[in-house]
Amino acid sequence: MACLLVSAILFLTQSQGGVLERRHLDNGALLETLKSEVGLLSNKSEHYSAQVRPPGTSRQIPQTIIIGVRKGGTRALLEMLDIHPHIVVAATEVHFFDWDENYVKGIDWYRSLMPFSYENQITIEKTPGYFTSPQVPERIHDMNSSIKLLLILRDPTERVISDYTQVYYNRLESHKPVQHFEDIVIKNGALNAKYKAIQRSLYDIHMERWLKHFNLNQIHIVDGNTLIKDPLPELQKVEKFLNLPPRILPSNFYFNQTKGFYCIRSDGRERCLHESKGRPHPVVNTTVLDQLRCHFREHNERFYSMVNHSFHWH
Repeated sequence: MACLLVSAILFLTQSQGGVLERRHLDNGALLETLKSEVGLLSNKSEHYSAQVRPPGTSRQIPQTIIIGVRKGGTRALLEMLDIHPHIVVAATEVHFFDWDENYVKGIDWYRSLMPFSYENQITIEKTPGYFTSPQVPERIHDMNSSIKLLLILRDPTERVISDYTQVYYNRLESHKPVQHFEDIVIKNGALNAKYKAIQRSLYDIHMERWLKHFNLNQIHIVDGNTLIKDPLPELQKVEKFLNLPPRILPSNFYFNQTKGFYCIRSDGRERCLHESKGRPHPVVNTTVLDQLRCHFREHNERFYSMVNHSFHWH
């Protein structure tokens, strides 16, 4: 009933010529923010591909893959795991399993993009598009049916807004026309369920495909909202899931008061998420937020049941 009331309010707002609240940002400031990509300032593994092969190492097909979700915190998770001495990470998103033009290049091509590693190290790659791509679960299963998968998720409504924001900035940089959030999410007074950002947040539908090919105990879900606020407990769970000795410590993180989030300290260096992590989001009309939350509520409950865990999303 609450969702029906929200829908009615949206219809009346638009039909009466009401203008949904928008936040108008300075384009120059947005473009400056856009110049920084989501991720960390540096990555100790990103230079592996340019190095001469260290003695006793080889390039390995990943034993673990971060499969998504887009705008869920995959880059932060990868960089934080890169602290661990038994983990090496691929520097870039490979898109091997979700892009046909890459998949046809074969497994040797995929392996060639991995960093050099020792026998006691786990190679990890991350491509956020994997989670929502229908063909990916079967393709990864065909490569390694016993692989361990990492899935990082956040509140689906927040994820939609963050997804929109990234596209918005990308279009600004490319000097392409942009639309306001409400104009995309709401069509003729109703929620635009066909909007790709909304479809990506239907976690239950995507998870159902993965569980057709993998047991639930092969997929560890990282709480993206918690990872940003208090990273260590989430990373310790990942260490346990991957059967790794605990090597990520409280001293590896420090809270940067200026930036407002945790940064990494390792190998004698300190590095933080780029400024783009705090990029300004649009101020979304509360009625639209309620409509989004109504839309996701049933999907969230179904997802909680599938994974035997509640994340208490709105």
